[in-house]
Amino acid sequence: MNKIDTAHAPAPTAEALGLTSGSEELERYRTWATTSLGVDPVISVVIPAFNEEERILPTIGAIASHLCSRGEPWELIISDDGSTDRTREIVGELGLANTTVIETAVNTGKGGAVRRGVQAARGHYILFADADQATPIEQFGLLLDPVRSGEADIAVGSRAATGADVIGKSRGRRLLSEGLRHIVRIGFGLSHHDTQCGFKLFSRDAADRLFPVQRINGFSFDLELLFIASRSGLRVTEVAVRWFDSPGSTVQGGRDTVRFLRDLGRIRLNDALGRYGGACRPTAGQTEGD
Repeated sequence: MNKIDTAHAPAPTAEALGLTSGSEELERYRTWATTSLGVDPVISVVIPAFNEEERILPTIGAIASHLCSRGEPWELIISDDGSTDRTREIVGELGLANTTVIETAVNTGKGGAVRRGVQAARGHYILFADADQATPIEQFGLLLDPVRSGEADIAVGSRAATGADVIGKSRGRRLLSEGLRHIVRIGFGLSHHDTQCGFKLFSRDAADRLFPVQRINGFSFDLELLFIASRSGLRVTEVAVRWFDSPGSTVQGGRDTVRFLRDLGRIRLNDALGRYGGACRPTAGQTEGD
């Protein structure tokens, strides 16, 4: 795993990234783009990416526009998962001072990419979001509020919770989601309506506990994280979000269902062998035996 230095090329203009032209927002973006943070970031945003040369630039633009407008120190981590296109080069050419590209020579799967990105993050709150921005970054505050207030350790975006706004989801993907939900409830006793939405926020403590023991690299890593969280006493809240079906999705119903079922057994086996034990320590405010 390598990190690419992105701080030497000239930063793109705000207009090139699609940022709004308001003077305060523009100045915040320019500062973020050209000057390394002198403090640890409050927020880290991790984007797992595999062959995203067509989508990565507008995704970075949307994220930078929204996070800079909040006025809090933040960093962006692109966790490239063995891309064979120009994804890494495009991000590197931007020269953004507070963006890190993590690269690996081979494609390991989304779970591996997210794990590497989260473990490199320095923020107090760590969001991972899909590169297609199917859940717009403007939904970020909905996840941050319950974690920042101490109500939850993890907030997960949900396309199935009451109040969710789902646009363009195909009938096949709806059926797949329903089927996976029933499997999760029967096989793991988890009550989450949507384990697979690619928009999840972790407190620093939750991330430090979960990701070192998380093992699945593929499609089912979200479920594994939530299963470990349930075993570890971490508080998870499900937040209804707006979601748009994005062209170019790599989800394939039959293939991914088979993999999901296979991974259920792997998660159970890992649990039986005690491989998740490192995450099972008291949460803040708890003592052993609570």
